[in-house]
Amino acid sequence: LEDESPDSAYHSHGSSLEEEAAERTDDEEQERLLSYWQSVGRGHQVDVPRDMAEPIQQLTRNNNPQERQSIPFTLIQRKEKLGDLLYEKRQYGKAKWACIKMAEKQYEQSICLGFMKLMRYICEQNSSGLYLGLTVPIVTIVHTDAAQSAMTPAVTVAYYLPEVLQDEPPHPLDSDIVIEEWPSTIVYSRSFRGITNEDSIMREISVLAAILESPELCLQDTFIIAGYTNPAAATRHNEIWFLQRP
Repeated sequence: LEDESPDSAYHSHGSSLEEEAAERTDDEEQERLLSYWQSVGRGHQVDVPRDMAEPIQQLTRNNNPQERQSIPFTLIQRKEKLGDLLYEKRQYGKAKWACIKMAEKQYEQSICLGFMKLMRYICEQNSSGLYLGLTVPIVTIVHTDAAQSAMTPAVTVAYYLPEVLQDEPPHPLDSDIVIEEWPSTIVYSRSFRGITNEDSIMREISVLAAILESPELCLQDTFIIAGYTNPAAATRHNEIWFLQRP
């Protein structure tokens, strides 16, 4: 072996110090993000476990708006009144989704816990071992009684597989996550901001039902909440979707 020159020894030692410093910063950033999510989780009565630190950091790093893939749809109609958009009628094509069923006491608990499980799947805990990429919106299927007066606890949180993975989606390592193919669907979508809970969802359902000319053309007990910001965000952009009967 050749003798290492003092100069090269300095450089190799210097780079290892830089790597240590980078790792330390990395760990500190991970801790900061985890504690932020844990404090938000406590507000929703959800425990965010330590093993979420890496997926949270990975998703945060890759969460540039430019890199988020929007779920493709065809706009059929925009209904406006005095310049305000009341709703959009859209067609979403047949596609594969990673889905998880949740039934916590509160809706907020279900979506937070469901989203965390999907985050692990997106962040390498899948058969490809790769980061899959974030798509928006993340959707939640909710159900009400026939009179649309109350929500049932069971919800399905779902992640649209990016276009490049639609033909062969990576298998989830978590057996609770199921890959489903959803048929082409026409939806009536109305935007709303703020938190999503049982009260706000029931309010948005009644608002959109009152605006639609023929709400009876839609399913009466199944609706979708589309979330464009993660459940930890203080201000959220959401949509309520009514599903046209097949």
